[in-house]
Amino acid sequence: MTAAPPSAPSTAPPPAPAAAPGGRSARRAPLVLRNRAFGAVWLGQVLTQAAVRMFQVGVSWWLVAYAVRDAAGLASGLFMAVCTLPAVVLAPVVAKAVGRYAHRSVLRTAAGLAAAAAAVLAVAAQAGGPPLAGVYAAALGLATCQAFFDPCLTTSVPELVDDEDIEAATGFELSTQSLAGLGGALLGALAVDRAGVAGLAAGCAAAYLGAAVLVATARFRSPAPAAADGAAPADGAAPVGRPLRRILGELPYVRRILVCFTAANLFTAAVFVVVPLYTRSVLDGGGGTVALLEAALGTGALVGAFTGTRVPGRPTVAGAYCLGLMAVALALPGLAAHRAAAVCGLAVSGWCAGAVSVRFVALFQRLVPPADKPGFFAVMQAVLGASLPVASLVFGFAGDVLSPRTLCLVQGAGLLPAALALALLGARTPEPEPAREPASDAAAGAEGGGR
Repeated sequence: MTAAPPSAPSTAPPPAPAAAPGGRSARRAPLVLRNRAFGAVWLGQVLTQAAVRMFQVGVSWWLVAYAVRDAAGLASGLFMAVCTLPAVVLAPVVAKAVGRYAHRSVLRTAAGLAAAAAAVLAVAAQAGGPPLAGVYAAALGLATCQAFFDPCLTTSVPELVDDEDIEAATGFELSTQSLAGLGGALLGALAVDRAGVAGLAAGCAAAYLGAAVLVATARFRSPAPAAADGAAPADGAAPVGRPLRRILGELPYVRRILVCFTAANLFTAAVFVVVPLYTRSVLDGGGGTVALLEAALGTGALVGAFTGTRVPGRPTVAGAYCLGLMAVALALPGLAAHRAAAVCGLAVSGWCAGAVSVRFVALFQRLVPPADKPGFFAVMQAVLGASLPVASLVFGFAGDVLSPRTLCLVQGAGLLPAALALALLGARTPEPEPAREPASDAAAGAEGGGR
């Protein structure tokens, strides 16, 4: 959702007794330990998102601190726009690929191509100072691969876990963004300070390669036939849903929620542009300070991903409160120019983002018909991501004109209308009933050799 877009494993329903041959302690084991296939794919997502996050944080800091003297804000904003554009532009292509091809093949191919792109940049940077065009091209390649990887993994959740574990699996999946924000942010700016862009790219290549290997070892369940036309899909392929245009058109409640978060993302996404500028201009810090601030954001999001189900109220009500709290937290560094204020504000903002993502992605898993999930999650990524390039460019350009403290205040103020709209949606619109999966979906428990 709003920072990157589940339920806590501790609150998920226990699995059926027959699925726990190891006894009571095995039944209580975390999902990633008792379901090895899901654990391998989840760890692969941790590696891919950590790699892309490390690359984004590292290059953003490299642009501000080393590569660009004038218009550093615009250069950083343009870089973040490049990183977010593929998810928006390629949404129809992603939806078709995820719906047509075996999910394991899509995941493995995306991770492998990203590893190759990062390796090429590492070799080129080692040979000499990397040109800006080469860094931007590598960022576009990594973002394109990630645009296929993330919605494909979200769509694959029912092929990896039982129905009663979907919310727990969604919690683990969304916590990936928090782990990536934490680990990648800690390493990104520090890697640039100590090893340059070549070392940064080499680390990303290793992470992507590891993810490709993990996905290749996982076993996916054979997908059930699509309910829409009763025709069975090709062996190992996902069922094909309705055209993208009809998916959101027939889900008005979900569509309104996505519009609220798209508006919110215009201001939350700017944090990745504001943090390097705030570090350099206000805190007068280096890569270690960037790592600290990014780690605060990632730690908060990680905690939010595993505690989101404990926020009381309907998802729309809880989301409105979280957006309001995030508005205050993002504005805090603008009111108090101190490192502690920035750390606290980003930690609270991260928690709000993680909690919101938990509630709404789990809700979407229940409301969206199974055959529509490949298209829906690609559309969701595109709709939420549509504001990211705009936010990056606008706040990047503004960063060369306004102070970072003013940008923090603008972020906080901009979230308030989105929070109000979400609250009004919850007050006026009843929550729809969950979509029912076909009986064959619930019965498909046998492990298959997905490609």
